[in-house]
Amino acid sequence: MTASENSNANSHANSDDRILTGECYCRDVRYEVVDAFAYALNCHCSNCRRTTGSAFKPFAGIAREKFAVVSGADALLIYGDAVTHDAHCGRCGSLLYSQVRDGAYVHVTMGTLREAPAIRPSAHIFVGSKAPWYEISDELPQYQGHVTQSGE
Repeated sequence: MTASENSNANSHANSDDRILTGECYCRDVRYEVVDAFAYALNCHCSNCRRTTGSAFKPFAGIAREKFAVVSGADALLIYGDAVTHDAHCGRCGSLLYSQVRDGAYVHVTMGTLREAPAIRPSAHIFVGSKAPWYEISDELPQYQGHVTQSGE
């Protein structure tokens, strides 16, 4: 997704909406997102584990028009196609977001947010393929695949 393909998150926010900022490790790529996430989950699938180098990926989902890369779009390394993909910083490799659901939503990696969002993860998904060395010790619901009640 290039800067020209992205509209600024502020232009789609109400004046009362809180705007969060996010960035990669080296700070070459920065984004803004409205703090109005539809859902947040912890994904334990093998792809999320490989792209983050962690036991799971906490992410928050939001409509694409409420998200914008505000600097460094030309530095993005895109894995996938124009509609659905993972977007990494081409310099430091940080996974910043995934464009999903036929391009309608963005899954922001919560660890790249500079401020705390209002939402918290509500469940663990793809625990059927979680890292065998990691034990989930919280009380959140666990799903073998996608969350069934919200269609995620």
